[in-house]
Amino acid sequence: MRKLFLLAAVSFLVSCSVKKVDMIVHHATIYTVDSAFSIAEAMAIDDGKIVAVGSNEEIMKYFSAKEAIDAEGQVIYPGFIDAHSHFTGYGKNLFEANLFGSSSWDDVLHRLTEFEKKQQDTSWVIGRGWDQNKWPVKEFPTNERLTIMFPNRPVILTRVDGHAAIANDRALALAGIYPDMKITGGEIEVKNGKLTGILIDNAVDLVDKVIPKPTKEDYTNWMTAAEKNCFAQGLTTLSDCGIMYNVAETIDALQKEGKLNMRLYVMLSDAKENYDKYLAKGPYKTDKLYIKGFKLYGDGALGSRGACLLQPYNDKPGWSGFLLSNPSHFDSAANILSKTEFQMCTHAIGDSGNRAILNIYGKYLNGKNDKRWRIEHAQVVNQNDFSLFGMNSIIPSVQPTHATSDMYWAGDRLGQERLKGAYAYKQLLQQNGWIPLGTDFPVEDISPFKTFLAAVVRKDASGFPGKGFQMENALTREEAIRGMTIWAARAGFLENEIGSLQAGKKADFIILDKDLMKVDEKEILNVKVQWTFIGGKKVFGTN
Repeated sequence: MRKLFLLAAVSFLVSCSVKKVDMIVHHATIYTVDSAFSIAEAMAIDDGKIVAVGSNEEIMKYFSAKEAIDAEGQVIYPGFIDAHSHFTGYGKNLFEANLFGSSSWDDVLHRLTEFEKKQQDTSWVIGRGWDQNKWPVKEFPTNERLTIMFPNRPVILTRVDGHAAIANDRALALAGIYPDMKITGGEIEVKNGKLTGILIDNAVDLVDKVIPKPTKEDYTNWMTAAEKNCFAQGLTTLSDCGIMYNVAETIDALQKEGKLNMRLYVMLSDAKENYDKYLAKGPYKTDKLYIKGFKLYGDGALGSRGACLLQPYNDKPGWSGFLLSNPSHFDSAANILSKTEFQMCTHAIGDSGNRAILNIYGKYLNGKNDKRWRIEHAQVVNQNDFSLFGMNSIIPSVQPTHATSDMYWAGDRLGQERLKGAYAYKQLLQQNGWIPLGTDFPVEDISPFKTFLAAVVRKDASGFPGKGFQMENALTREEAIRGMTIWAARAGFLENEIGSLQAGKKADFIILDKDLMKVDEKEILNVKVQWTFIGGKKVFGTN
């Protein structure tokens, strides 16, 4: 076994002195996820950081601790890091109508009826999670029955991907939406001169703007509920992609008050208020919060046909989707951000959307660099454009479960030839030699184990398809673990603090009951988190 004593531990070995620390974890299989992917047996932790990592004999000989954990051979990994999620939105959704997994429009309406019975608030009815692609009739619903059920209460139900919604007539009226209304980067669906209630991309914002603003108490409830679920999944750091500065300040306050323990890398939304607040003063950093990115939206989603494609949709001739802003907007943002320390992170799904953002990035990055500008999702890429990622050190931030959620219908949207450049994680990894992984929850399930399964095996939770989906783009188990730990940390400029279990880094780690590097693929989703630690403090434990 490779010995990993570093920093102060070296002097202890030389002097043969015994150092008192807060915690020793021993008799474990510790995947350090260092550059060599070394495996150790024990580690010493003091003041929230790892002091040394090595064999059982060495650690227990040179360190004594107030607390010792005998892992009894169990497996330890660095805490999982989700490089792309919507932490605040996920927490909010926990208090709304749950439409995830709904089997039909009838099922959605039934769930709303049950939700209303339990709801104390009598103002808005808000829900999320429906996906018409999973229904027998794979078309957008219309809002007639929704309006009959709720004639006086405004209702908005967001699609699973967040890029489309259906609203009842009351909500449409409050938002001032009318049939002939035009909007850049969005669509207000009209049939036979009448609003159907379907809103796509920027059109959804028209309704969101008239929903009452949440209070600090709301945020506290949302975030504490969200982090509890995250800790149970072994998640210790998240990227919250696209929030307003006041929400980031609320996170900061809750962390400082000791009410929120989750580490967060924040991307501020592409909004004037956020630029005005942060561009002049630069990134903001504490022990658990790092505000260093700006999140922009290039195009919409493939599921709602808002992704911007170079050629028309295979299942909707004449329609190619759209960019959500004029190209000049992205160019202006890139010009401004290139002169700062902030990271530019842009959502791009379609091959046209990806090409547009890649070319704008390239204009300002102009070759190899360490600005780590990201394209979030990089979902459908033209074969001629993959090299642009490596040429300008642009980081593809991907979510493997998108592949296993979309594989049932993505070919219908794209056609088989264009599908070959979609969800191409191995090909994207080869561009820079590293790739951060995430879930995009609540768009997808929160589980990092599903991320691992989708990345390595390219199958969904049911084991479909039998031979995996486009296996030429599967990642190895080691690559997937790196993508969920050290590479995800690197995507947020945090690789010197977290992401691997090495001396000097924060003691964020998880203990699992099975080894992801060895477990049979059919057992991956049965792996359980036993304990989760942040800064050496247990935040989740099954015993």
